[in-house]
Amino acid sequence: MDELERIDPEIYRLIKQEETYQIESVRLIPSENYVSKAVLEATGSVLANKYSEGYAGRRYYEGQRYIDQIETLVTNRAKSLFGAEHANVQPYSGSPANLAVYFALLKPGEGLMGLALPHGGHLTHGWTVSVSGSFWRPIRYTVDRESHRIDYDAVRKLARAEQPKMIVTGATAYPRQFDFKIFSEIAQEVGAYLLADISHIAGLVVAGVHPDPVPYADVVMTTTHKTLRGPRGAMILCRKELAAQIDKAVFPGLQGGPHNHTTAAIGVALKEAATVEFKDYGRQVVRNAKALADELLARDFQLVSGGTDNHLIVVDLTNKKVIGKNAAQALDRAGIVCNYNTVPFDPRKPFSPSGIRLGTPAVTSRGMKEPEMRQIGAWLDTVVANIDDEGVIARVAGEVYEFSRHFPAPGLVQ
Repeated sequence: MDELERIDPEIYRLIKQEETYQIESVRLIPSENYVSKAVLEATGSVLANKYSEGYAGRRYYEGQRYIDQIETLVTNRAKSLFGAEHANVQPYSGSPANLAVYFALLKPGEGLMGLALPHGGHLTHGWTVSVSGSFWRPIRYTVDRESHRIDYDAVRKLARAEQPKMIVTGATAYPRQFDFKIFSEIAQEVGAYLLADISHIAGLVVAGVHPDPVPYADVVMTTTHKTLRGPRGAMILCRKELAAQIDKAVFPGLQGGPHNHTTAAIGVALKEAATVEFKDYGRQVVRNAKALADELLARDFQLVSGGTDNHLIVVDLTNKKVIGKNAAQALDRAGIVCNYNTVPFDPRKPFSPSGIRLGTPAVTSRGMKEPEMRQIGAWLDTVVANIDDEGVIARVAGEVYEFSRHFPAPGLVQ
C-alpha cells in the first residue's frame, strides 16, 4: 500500500494498526472471519471504477462486457454451490437483502414472523427498531424458557393463530441447528412463504455440518462473510418462479448499481468454498465450538441451551456475577475479542446485558484446533474471574500476543 501511505498517511496508519490488531488478537466474534488474499485482491480491484445498473445482458450503461461475464459467473457458482434454481448476487449486505425479500413478496402490514431479537433473532426479522417491524406486522416466536431451544409446537400454534404471510427461520445468536423441514411444513399449513436466513451458517451448510434449507425454503438469504469467508455482501437464492420478483425488488426496488468489486470477490469466495479444504474447515469450526463450549462448562460457565451445535456460543454470566458488557471490554483488553449479548429472558437491558457471544470461524481460519480452544477457555475464565485486576488482564494479553503469532492470519502479512 505504498501509494496509500504517500497520499493519505493517516488512513494508511489506521489500516495498518487494524491489521496488526487482527493478527495479534484472538477474534471470537461469530460474524467475523479472515478472507483470503485472493478475495482481498478482488475487493481492491479496478472493478471499483464501474457502475452497472441492471442485470447481465440488461444494463442501463454501456461498457459492461466484462462485468456481465463476472456477474454471470458468480451467479452460476452460487447456484451450483447451494443447488438453487436462481441466485441474485447484487445485494449490498444482509439487511437490505432481507428487506428486498419482504418487498418482493409481502404487502405493507402483512404478518412477518421471526425469532425475537432477545432470543437470538436478527433486527431485520421483524424487530421494533427495524423498518421490518414497522412496514410489516411483526409476529415473534421465542425459545423455550428452560431448554432455550425453539419449541416447534409453539411456533406452529403461533402461526395458526396469527396467520403470517412470511415465516423467517434464522438467527444471529442461536447456538443450535434449525429444522427447516418442520418450518416448511408450518409455513405451508398457514399459506406463508418461508425465508431461511442462513447468514451465520452458510459455510456450515456448504460443509455438510448443518441441515440444508434449499429443498424446503421458498427463499434463502445469506451474507457472504461470516462462515462463508467472503467479502461483506449478500446473496438471495430462490425458486425460479420467484426470480423475477426478487430481482425487481433488489434493483430497482431497493438499490442502484451493484458493487462489482464485491461481486467478483464473492465469486472468488464461492470457488474457494467448493473445495474439499473448505469442507474440512467447516467441520473444524463446529468441532472447535464444541471444544470451547465443553471447556467453559467444565469451568462452571452457564451456556444458553447448554452448549452448541454450530459455530457460536452464548454465555450467561449471571452466576459469575459479571455483566456481559464489562466482560467483553475486559476480554478485549486481554486480546480476546467478543461481543456482549442478551440471553433469553434477560432481566438486563440490551446495551448492558447478562451475556457474551463467542464464535470460532476466525480462529479456525488461522488453523487453531481443539487444544487451542481449551487454552482460550482458560483465558476467558481467568479474565472473568479477575475482571477488576488489570495486572492479571495485562498478563493474559501478553500470553495471547505470543500465542497469536504462531497462527498466521489468512490474507495478512506477518
